[in-house]
Amino acid sequence: MSESTTIPAPKVVRVIPATVDVAEEIKKCYKQLRVAAYCRVSTNQKEQLNSYEVQKSHYEERIRNEPKWAFVGIFADKGITGTSMKHRDELNKLIRLCKRGKVDMIITKSISRFARNTLDCIKMTRMLRAIHVDVYFEEQNLHSIDPASEFYISIYGSVAQSESENISANVRWGKAQSAKEGNVAFQYKHFLGYRKGADGQPEIDPKQAKTVRLIYDRFLAGDSFIKIIQCLEERGIPSPGGKTTWRPSTIHSILSNEKYKGDAVINKTFIEDCISKKVKVNNGERPRYYVENNHPAIIDARTFGRVQEELARRSGKPKVKQVGTKTEQGKYSSKYALTELLICGECGTPYRRCTWTAKGEKKIVWRCINRLDYGKKYCHHSPSVEENMLHEAIMRAIMKTAKQNAEVLKTLKLHIGMGLEAEETEDKSLDIQIRISEIDAEFKKMLNAVSEGNIESFDEKRTRELMSEK
Repeated sequence: MSESTTIPAPKVVRVIPATVDVAEEIKKCYKQLRVAAYCRVSTNQKEQLNSYEVQKSHYEERIRNEPKWAFVGIFADKGITGTSMKHRDELNKLIRLCKRGKVDMIITKSISRFARNTLDCIKMTRMLRAIHVDVYFEEQNLHSIDPASEFYISIYGSVAQSESENISANVRWGKAQSAKEGNVAFQYKHFLGYRKGADGQPEIDPKQAKTVRLIYDRFLAGDSFIKIIQCLEERGIPSPGGKTTWRPSTIHSILSNEKYKGDAVINKTFIEDCISKKVKVNNGERPRYYVENNHPAIIDARTFGRVQEELARRSGKPKVKQVGTKTEQGKYSSKYALTELLICGECGTPYRRCTWTAKGEKKIVWRCINRLDYGKKYCHHSPSVEENMLHEAIMRAIMKTAKQNAEVLKTLKLHIGMGLEAEETEDKSLDIQIRISEIDAEFKKMLNAVSEGNIESFDEKRTRELMSEK
């Protein structure tokens, strides 16, 4: 055989699986693999943050040192759980790049770093395999592009999920023990009225507490949630979340939260499981604990109790069907002062405010709803009452009662002042009535002393001063 004769290389025949795109495989032989790395740590603890930084530097160095690999980037989620895709911004960003054809392979430490939810893990690897993107798990030495790897991925994924469930059970047990000891957690960031004190315990924030007291006062004065919201927004008071707008649910939460009277209920809600992380209201599925006098109160117990009664009254309003309406009237309204206060003495149905027009003149009257809608079918003798007559009668009754007690007059003045602007309350007539009531009370006390035979306690000079002032 001559020296120039070349011995041909032996023929090699390989079977190409049906799932493999031949064109893509040929391309990969002649181009660099575009490789990205994914890292994740579940907490912000110092030890895990060190691991986070080590993982990032390790993968960047490894990818750049491989001649056939092109570095795409490091995608890392810090302080994020692996049981859900939610909030894993970096992983979701990496998946979007893969779908756009910018990545050929993802390298990650282990299946538990990639996902602790078996279903999510299998779904992601299947989806990436369909677009020809491989995921290499270093610890398990597995390539997801191989269809046979799915069996091992499901096993390792199940182990990772089981670990998460065990950790969750331990955390749940720890929280249950803490609850038994009466340890109350405060979410200061979105909780109006309190701040964290120097000793780590909740203390009252004077400015925010003023807003809480305003909400309670306006509610007991008869304002609806909408009116309270209008009052807060007109004054430029921010919501617990720092927003300029308020929601009715926020007002209801403040009015019904026992923390404002210094107590606390532990385990109002619970997380159903560590995978779905669905928060459920605790209706007895788990023990609840009531802690009394846990922290300083903004609202006294008596006022808080009155508010709970009023909330129950408004939500439990009787339904009254009116002709011409699709639904029953059962919603609290603070538009008119006499709404819900006037009840028909004959049939027990509430009165409704109406506008009657006669000879071109309008007149406001209150009328039994049954009488308005059905004539004399259910109610035969209930009268229609003019609104101005009602107002006058009510005011006479209020003033008669108030004049007998200076404290009642002061309360009346307070409520009038709450409903009017400062410039509208310059009239001093109510102050005069309060002073007259105080004089009468003092004079009556002196007379009672005389009637009991204690003539020496009678001060004639003081009596003349009081009568002169009155």
